[in-house]
Amino acid sequence: MTTDIAQAEAVFQQAFALHKQLRLDEARHLYTQTLQLQPQHFLAWHLLGVVALQTNQSERALELLGKAISINPQIAAFHESYGTALAQLNRDEAAIASYDRAIALQADLVDAYYNRGNALGRVKRHEAALASYDKAIEFRPEHADAYNNRGLILATLKRYEAALDSYNHAIALNPDLAVAHSNRGIVLKELKQLSAALASYDRAILLKADFAEAYSNRGIVLKDLQQLDAALASCNQAIELKADFAEAYSNRGLVLKDLEQLDAALASYDRAIALKADFAEAYSNRGLVLQDLHLLDAALTSFNQAVAIKPDFAVAYFNRAMASLLAGDFDNGWRDFEWRWKAIMERKCVVQPCWLGKESLRGKTILLYSEQGMGDTLQFCRYAKAVADLGARVILEVQKPLQSLLTSLEGAAQVLASGDALPEFDYCCPLLSLPLAFKTTLSTIPVPIPYLKSDRQKARYWRKKLGKKRRLRVGLVWSGGFRPDQPELWPVNRRRNIPLAKLASLKHPDIEFYSLQKGQPGESELTDLIAKNWDGPLLADFTSLLHDFSDTAALIEQLDLVISVDTSTAHLAGALGKPVWILNRFDSCWRWLLQRTDSPWYPTVRLYRQASAGDWDGVVRRVRADLRRAARRAR
Repeated sequence: MTTDIAQAEAVFQQAFALHKQLRLDEARHLYTQTLQLQPQHFLAWHLLGVVALQTNQSERALELLGKAISINPQIAAFHESYGTALAQLNRDEAAIASYDRAIALQADLVDAYYNRGNALGRVKRHEAALASYDKAIEFRPEHADAYNNRGLILATLKRYEAALDSYNHAIALNPDLAVAHSNRGIVLKELKQLSAALASYDRAILLKADFAEAYSNRGIVLKDLQQLDAALASCNQAIELKADFAEAYSNRGLVLKDLEQLDAALASYDRAIALKADFAEAYSNRGLVLQDLHLLDAALTSFNQAVAIKPDFAVAYFNRAMASLLAGDFDNGWRDFEWRWKAIMERKCVVQPCWLGKESLRGKTILLYSEQGMGDTLQFCRYAKAVADLGARVILEVQKPLQSLLTSLEGAAQVLASGDALPEFDYCCPLLSLPLAFKTTLSTIPVPIPYLKSDRQKARYWRKKLGKKRRLRVGLVWSGGFRPDQPELWPVNRRRNIPLAKLASLKHPDIEFYSLQKGQPGESELTDLIAKNWDGPLLADFTSLLHDFSDTAALIEQLDLVISVDTSTAHLAGALGKPVWILNRFDSCWRWLLQRTDSPWYPTVRLYRQASAGDWDGVVRRVRADLRRAARRAR
């Protein structure tokens, strides 16, 4: 017997040496010989199980590791390995329990803490996962992988600065850890540090030339930087490296959409879904392409598939809201629109309850507040009167440039600028939730036009400055401006803005044109064209005197017509009751509905829609013909 034990130990040591050299088949054979000589050799059972783990024989590993534990349940490493086998089989809760047993036996077992963090992350117990990674790092401060995976959890929790710090620690410990560079790129994008994100992806790819995930995510950063051809090439490279990479096809679809290659984008999403049938994000993004193609029924079906797969998918609900509203289905649209708080924006932090039409407001004070762009505020502030008619005292909080103008709004007892100290109030409601509160349909939109008016003193100033009217007066707006901190809006801005040069043919001897264009790059366009002796309409430019919307409103009051792209000035003119012709892109905003030349929101609006994506020439031809008729009538 003593001879067998000694022989078994010699064979075991030989097996262990081969194991360390990763000569796994030879090690397995000798571990098995060890057990034939000494069946109770728990270390041989354990390491035979580890070989099974290393060769992806998870069920066999459980059997072997279980045998080791049955012989000696007091060795922490056995439970840690058993947990890893369970994790390989996607039995994460059981794996966590096994890691807990390992830690109870050995409080400084780093691998147990690390692997436990991984399993906790997979079951979305994020705070516990962070604590587990922190323990692994406490006992092994140089654990770069723990820092990396800790960053993943922090990013999932949208604690991006902390995630970035964790990735930076990982990279400091292991500069060649390609996955940390790639993950760092993800959070840098979320922090809108796009150039730094691109550099991080480039470093990841330099370290790992076949890093398909880095190429795919790099493509999205290039898209946000509006380097669309490079973005497409990066996504294509990801697909070339990994032909079944559904996420890369989906990202490629995003780029193709921005390139306005809608059919190709649709095909890319279809391929992503064929590869990954439960790909909710691809279904949602596919719906956006179908919506841009005016295939609303198909778009709604795609959004429905997204939320069926992922019932808490806020972005898909929000996208479905946009399609429903565009189709005029306000009942479903307003309800889904409430998902915007989880999808794209944060709700104003107040302790008072949000009023959505259920509670009585008689004798109460309610805060109505702006939440999106100034055009949205101008469109939905009309509800202040309806709220006041319910017996409420209405406090209206709006963007500073709108404050002076909106003091004329009926129903608003007090108008504050965003950031002002708030008085006491009983309820609050964001402006764009008021249609839901009032169950607004197409036929019940409040249209007390005009619901805004200009300041009398400012109107007198502009009346005197412009002098006696001799010809038709037309205001022009050709650009919605540029938001450098919101790259996700750049493609929409590019499609909704019209190059000023395209409006050259509107020139007419019986029309005086006035620039209402505020902001860049629109103002620079006018300056550059004037410097180049542009042969378009002579534009009187008093925009330097327009300090807020009350100034603009007073100038608009002196005009006969406003011609504008879809931006806040168009809403202002509509709210003032002035005729306004909106130059509307093909993929129209939901508020203008489809296939209408009028608007239920503003009776004085006329819509000039692109017949196809990018077709501004057709729009300008129709505007020019109608403008000439208007000039003749004004003589």
